[in-house]
Amino acid sequence: MSITAERKAALIEEYATTPGDTGSPEVQVAILTERINNLTGHFKDNKKDNHSRRGLLKMVSTRRSLLDYVKGKNHERYATLIARLGIRR
Repeated sequence: MSITAERKAALIEEYATTPGDTGSPEVQVAILTERINNLTGHFKDNKKDNHSRRGLLKMVSTRRSLLDYVKGKNHERYATLIARLGIRR
Protein backbone atom coordinates (compact mmCIF):
# COMPACT_ATOMS: atom_id res chain seq x y z
CA MET A 1 0.00 0.00 0.00
CA SER A 2 2.78 2.45 0.72
CA ILE A 3 5.23 3.61 -1.90
CA THR A 4 8.81 2.43 -2.12
CA ALA A 5 11.76 4.65 -1.29
CA GLU A 6 12.89 4.55 -4.93
CA ARG A 7 9.48 5.66 -6.21
CA LYS A 8 9.33 8.45 -3.62
CA ALA A 9 12.81 9.66 -4.63
CA ALA A 10 11.75 9.63 -8.28
CA LEU A 11 8.65 11.71 -7.47
CA ILE A 12 10.72 14.18 -5.47
CA GLU A 13 13.20 14.54 -8.33
CA GLU A 14 10.44 14.95 -10.91
CA TYR A 15 8.32 17.53 -9.06
CA ALA A 16 10.98 19.46 -7.11
CA THR A 17 11.16 23.16 -7.87
CA THR A 18 14.83 23.40 -6.85
CA PRO A 19 17.47 20.69 -6.28
CA GLY A 20 17.04 19.07 -2.89
CA ASP A 21 13.48 20.33 -2.56
CA THR A 22 11.31 17.89 -0.61
CA GLY A 23 8.79 20.18 1.06
CA SER A 24 7.24 22.21 -1.72
CA PRO A 25 3.50 21.75 -2.21
CA GLU A 26 4.08 20.21 -5.64
CA VAL A 27 6.21 17.42 -4.19
CA GLN A 28 3.82 16.83 -1.31
CA VAL A 29 0.82 16.65 -3.64
CA ALA A 30 2.66 14.25 -5.98
CA ILE A 31 3.53 11.89 -3.13
CA LEU A 32 0.00 12.03 -1.74
CA THR A 33 -1.43 11.34 -5.19
CA GLU A 34 0.76 8.26 -5.56
CA ARG A 35 -0.35 6.95 -2.16
CA ILE A 36 -4.01 7.69 -2.96
CA ASN A 37 -3.76 5.82 -6.25
CA ASN A 38 -2.20 2.81 -4.50
CA LEU A 39 -4.94 2.75 -1.88
CA THR A 40 -7.65 3.08 -4.51
CA GLY A 41 -6.37 -0.11 -6.12
CA HIS A 42 -6.25 -1.79 -2.70
CA PHE A 43 -9.94 -1.07 -2.14
CA LYS A 44 -10.94 -2.86 -5.33
CA ASP A 45 -9.87 -6.11 -3.66
CA ASN A 46 -10.65 -5.21 -0.03
CA LYS A 47 -14.04 -3.54 0.01
CA LYS A 48 -14.55 -3.84 3.78
CA ASP A 49 -11.24 -2.28 4.87
CA ASN A 50 -12.79 0.72 6.57
CA HIS A 51 -9.76 1.54 8.71
CA SER A 52 -7.64 2.21 5.64
CA ARG A 53 -10.53 4.04 4.01
CA ARG A 54 -10.40 6.62 6.82
CA GLY A 55 -6.70 7.16 6.11
CA LEU A 56 -7.50 7.57 2.42
CA LEU A 57 -10.06 10.25 3.19
CA LYS A 58 -7.53 12.10 5.36
CA MET A 59 -4.97 11.98 2.54
CA VAL A 60 -7.51 13.30 0.03
CA SER A 61 -8.38 16.14 2.41
CA THR A 62 -4.71 17.01 2.93
CA ARG A 63 -4.09 16.99 -0.81
CA ARG A 64 -7.13 19.22 -1.35
CA SER A 65 -5.80 21.71 1.22
CA LEU A 66 -2.38 21.79 -0.42
CA LEU A 67 -3.94 22.27 -3.85
CA ASP A 68 -6.07 25.13 -2.52
CA TYR A 69 -2.91 26.73 -1.13
CA VAL A 70 -1.12 26.50 -4.48
CA LYS A 71 -4.20 27.81 -6.27
CA GLY A 72 -4.32 30.84 -3.97
CA LYS A 73 -0.64 31.62 -4.46
CA ASN A 74 -0.26 31.03 -8.19
CA HIS A 75 -3.04 29.76 -10.45
CA GLU A 76 -0.66 28.82 -13.28
CA ARG A 77 1.36 26.53 -10.98
CA TYR A 78 -1.91 24.95 -9.87
CA ALA A 79 -3.10 24.35 -13.43
CA THR A 80 0.17 22.76 -14.52
CA LEU A 81 0.32 20.61 -11.38
CA ILE A 82 -3.12 19.09 -11.79
CA ALA A 83 -2.48 18.58 -15.50
CA ARG A 84 0.81 16.76 -14.81
CA LEU A 85 -0.76 14.57 -12.13
CA GLY A 86 -3.95 13.89 -14.07
CA ILE A 87 -6.21 15.09 -11.27
CA ARG A 88 -9.61 16.29 -12.35
CA ARG A 89 -10.82 19.46 -10.74
